[in-house]
Amino acid sequence: KMTTQEVANRLVDLCRNGQMEQAVQELYADDIISLEPQGTPNHEVRGIDNVIKKGQQFNEMVEEVHQNEISDPVVAENFFSCSMKMDLTFKGAPRSTIEEICVYNVLNGKIVKEQFFFTVKI
Repeated sequence: KMTTQEVANRLVDLCRNGQMEQAVQELYADDIISLEPQGTPNHEVRGIDNVIKKGQQFNEMVEEVHQNEISDPVVAENFFSCSMKMDLTFKGAPRSTIEEICVYNVLNGKIVKEQFFFTVKI
């Protein structure tokens, strides 16, 4: 089974290559919990199938990704975090930038919880 550092490195590599769905299928536990800030449509999503569906819904809203930056991971025991900055255009909306901090909890070589911190723009 992979160490937290190995999971972190693999997730960052896959995300930098735009392979988010593969990252979920390969690295996430079946009972993953995904949390976003209060006031977002998918504030809490449970289960790998629902997390994949959430990613697909997000992709359907995006017209174009201009840039996607992901920092190197910072690892502490069973946790790691990285920052993500996405420059994108949502369908029917002006180009915008999303910056967030992503925190992951790894148990037995799989991500069991992810939480995203960003400013909700209304």
